[in-house]
Amino acid sequence: MEMTSEAEPGGTVQESEPRLVDSFLRASFPWYGLDDAFAGPRWLQSTGGDGGVEHGTVGHGDMPSYLAEAGMREHRFAVVVTVASRPVRRSADGSGVLEATSVSSAAWLAGSGLLSCTWPTQMERQMREEWLDQQTSVAWELADDLEGSGWSALSLPVDGEATQFHYRESEFGWVLAGTTQNQVHLGAYGRGMSAYGLAFSVIKDITAYEDRRG
Repeated sequence: MEMTSEAEPGGTVQESEPRLVDSFLRASFPWYGLDDAFAGPRWLQSTGGDGGVEHGTVGHGDMPSYLAEAGMREHRFAVVVTVASRPVRRSADGSGVLEATSVSSAAWLAGSGLLSCTWPTQMERQMREEWLDQQTSVAWELADDLEGSGWSALSLPVDGEATQFHYRESEFGWVLAGTTQNQVHLGAYGRGMSAYGLAFSVIKDITAYEDRRG
């Protein structure tokens, strides 16, 4: 990624922070978000992958905040996870093999994302870490068994077509995962916004999503 430089008073040169949207623009697959029926704020969250951009998340509504967990305010959000469909492949450095991505990959990213923004702030630090480890393990097991009793079926529109999702609710919020007609895996998690009324579509202009880091 190209870095730009800015001169500070006194002649000091400081590199500017790379734009988050640039990592989204490098992806070779389409990004998904809520469709045009959603009129609230839209924001970029993160991208990731092994040796390239293979998944990313965009948010809708309020940014998840620990202030809400502390009872200081309510928040409503839905975060959409897009995962590129990838077969089993060599790692970027050629030293190993990477697993294929799947609907379970989207379910895992969505489940762990929900946990990362809803942990109980009133817990003592060590207990909270143990709780997170335990809940993360549970989220992984659930993502690995999408046909199990922990999930139910939910049909939602994706690009105007009814699409089947695996769906579950908990005291922390909801998580869903499925596959689109564009052969990317789609996950989502949220709280305060009902999943039943959502619809997803390809994001036509990812630069329209706001970079709200910090």
